[in-house]
Amino acid sequence: MNQTIKTNTVIRAGLMVLCMILFVTTAPAFAGDRLNYRLKWLFNTSVAGDIVADTGDFFKKAGLDVSVNEGGAGKNAIKELELGYADFGVASADQVIRALEKGADVVVLAQLFQVNPMQWIYRSDQPEIKTLADLKGRHMGVTFGGNDETVMNTLLAKAGLTSRDVRISSVRFDFTPFLKKKVDVWPVYRNSQGVILEERLAAENEQVKFFNPADYGVSFVANSIVTSGTMMKKHPDTVKAFMTALLAAWEFAMDPANEPRVLALIKKKDKGIRDEIRKKQLNATRPLIKPGNETKIGIIDTKAWQQTENIMLKEKQIAAPVHVTSRLVGPKK
Repeated sequence: MNQTIKTNTVIRAGLMVLCMILFVTTAPAFAGDRLNYRLKWLFNTSVAGDIVADTGDFFKKAGLDVSVNEGGAGKNAIKELELGYADFGVASADQVIRALEKGADVVVLAQLFQVNPMQWIYRSDQPEIKTLADLKGRHMGVTFGGNDETVMNTLLAKAGLTSRDVRISSVRFDFTPFLKKKVDVWPVYRNSQGVILEERLAAENEQVKFFNPADYGVSFVANSIVTSGTMMKKHPDTVKAFMTALLAAWEFAMDPANEPRVLALIKKKDKGIRDEIRKKQLNATRPLIKPGNETKIGIIDTKAWQQTENIMLKEKQIAAPVHVTSRLVGPKK
């Protein structure tokens, strides 16, 4: 009996130690600790507010020590939240919805882009796309497996068209097919690639137009700020301080009056772009983040999130509803 008691005691002690180790390695940070913030992509003008929050000392003035880390291929903010490598992150709605389907404990604190920057560019000498019916017969670029394919399928269905009514070419990291006029309508991020292509074609006396799915009732939510449900519950004051500083930085970054200062801060992080291109990218970013003067930066468009989930269900990207609106904890429209 004594041996059994001793054995059980040892087992319980071992379990307690294991739990303590797990807690220490995965517990989210609190005020006074360094917070890790994982972006979705690389440092560039489209993350102006994030750069300003860091290099413009918005986090520092809020008493927060925040490491703002670039994203990119192979980086997934939600996965890092789950592993305890990040406390906050940036993720698109489809990433959030897929993660929820797998049981992730993720909540959405704010929606940065009120208009998805993913749009299509085409030359002005092509017939203008005024209605979805005008897509018929077009030669369009689509990233197979990408969000633009999902959005395009939704647009075609809404127009009563099928993939047989258009010509589709696979898009890769090369604009050559569009530049050589082998593909007429090409997917771009309006505030980054779109600006670069527009500038390049203008140098050849060619003008462009942009086809924006949101203008035709298809709102597929882009980048948003996320954290874990555990972080929200255990450290609400830290979450509030972080979000207050971050959104204030985005407000500062989107104010035209602050443009010289903002461009200077972005240039410190993104030196590979010409100054005039960076300025145009900032001008293109403003209406995507803050479409109107009264728009509150970070406001969550609940209907757009629900539409995104519905689109993913229809496209069989998720097997069953995840009720994403229940995980939207920030201010809503």
